[in-house]
Amino acid sequence: MRSIPHHVTDDATKASHGENNPQQQPRDAQLTEPEYGVGAAPLYNSRWMSKATVLVVDDEQLIRWSLVERLSQDGYRTFEAETGAEALAQLSEGIDLVLLDYRLPDTDGLKVLKEVRRRDPDTLVILLTAFSNVATVVEIMKEGAYHYATKPFNLDEIALLVEKALETTRLRREVRALRATQAEPWGIDRIVGNSPVMQQIKDLLVKVAASPASTVLLTGESGTGKDLAAKVIHYGSKRATQPFMNITCSALTDTLLESELFGHERGAFTDARQQKRGLLESADGGSVFLDEIGEMAAGLQAKLLRFLEEKTFKRVGGAQDIHVDVRIIAATNKILEDSVKNGTFREDLYYRLDVLPVRLPPLRERAADITVLAKYYIDQFNHEFRKQVQGAAPRVFEALERYPWPGNVRELRNAVERAMLLAEGDTLALEDFPMLGSRPEMSEGVQLAAGGMNLEKLERDLVAQALERTQWNQTRAAALLGLNRDQIRYRIEKFDLSKPEPAGH
Repeated sequence: MRSIPHHVTDDATKASHGENNPQQQPRDAQLTEPEYGVGAAPLYNSRWMSKATVLVVDDEQLIRWSLVERLSQDGYRTFEAETGAEALAQLSEGIDLVLLDYRLPDTDGLKVLKEVRRRDPDTLVILLTAFSNVATVVEIMKEGAYHYATKPFNLDEIALLVEKALETTRLRREVRALRATQAEPWGIDRIVGNSPVMQQIKDLLVKVAASPASTVLLTGESGTGKDLAAKVIHYGSKRATQPFMNITCSALTDTLLESELFGHERGAFTDARQQKRGLLESADGGSVFLDEIGEMAAGLQAKLLRFLEEKTFKRVGGAQDIHVDVRIIAATNKILEDSVKNGTFREDLYYRLDVLPVRLPPLRERAADITVLAKYYIDQFNHEFRKQVQGAAPRVFEALERYPWPGNVRELRNAVERAMLLAEGDTLALEDFPMLGSRPEMSEGVQLAAGGMNLEKLERDLVAQALERTQWNQTRAAALLGLNRDQIRYRIEKFDLSKPEPAGH
């Protein structure tokens, strides 16, 4: 049998023979070892830590008893194990920390450590070893131990080490819980709409989020929800617990944008008084959302392309390559193919970003979602403004669905917000939406000529005029005629109408 550490043996032996009478000698005095300079006051610094669970694994019963006694008195729940197999069997008890002997009868502590880390990386392990050589310590720490203690050990020192380890566990869990709370508002259900096109978009976003792709390209008109889609992708992925950073490329000068993205070294330029980490470095393990990427300057496009290809970059003014693991989610309201053709966007960068393209449709292409969205915003602003608006008249929703919404979902949200702020009754009316009255309505019906008219020709002419006035935007043309998109498509086929070729073709 191995020798019992004297620091533990003395206290344990006296306690077993009743020599340490608590009435004659305080427990703190019994355990104090002045040479370590560590006070022995019970460690009740955290309500959470007082309920934490510690597993003590050692084949020597006296050592287990000493550790369990001290930890129990400090308010921890404790379990014991004599072998590695017993220790692994008790991990299902919700263990927060393991005090693990390096040498066990059936295995060695390193194998148990690896298995503990594999099952639950949050469970910290402190190795107890009689071997304090450098090679052993390096091996212990390399395998992921939180710390180690050399036998013979001091109980006060172990208690302090346990306190610090559990504080680390608590902080990790708090950070994870906080990040999970941040992710909650950005689930796929945050995207409002049940139209077939939006169901397809939702399904695609879920697949994109789950994929290991390092680049995603979101396209669509302004106001279609590209920023929301970016957050849904990030928080629906394995990167959700890591940072989400976003920046609008058109909002900063080229020099400032480069510094914000890649960081800079001290003295890199006039105002660079200290080193600064960029968004890419700060978001390591997470995602960076580059909005309006079509506005990025050519020089920065080249540097971004290098990063996407090699996963490394240099800070501004730096010489050292920095490696990070970041997913780039880029967004633009431009047609990048046209930008490539006119030379304002690099073709190689476009193809590198376009690995997983997601086109977000304008609101006019998902008219079936307009009423659902309007009701969603009414409920949202009822809560925000502390109002009790019950909804809107049916003809309001009909008018909202006919309106072309050039500003898309953003414009609809702003329109509902304005209506909610100014509404005096409990139901929204047409008068609360000024843009719906901008198109004159016929106050009287069409007068039939004395000689009659060709109704079909009149209908054809009206459809043709609406298409010509809207540059053949079928949704807007339909809105001018009080039709939906399917109805105007039917009439285009019925009257065999076709879009005129541009001049010169």
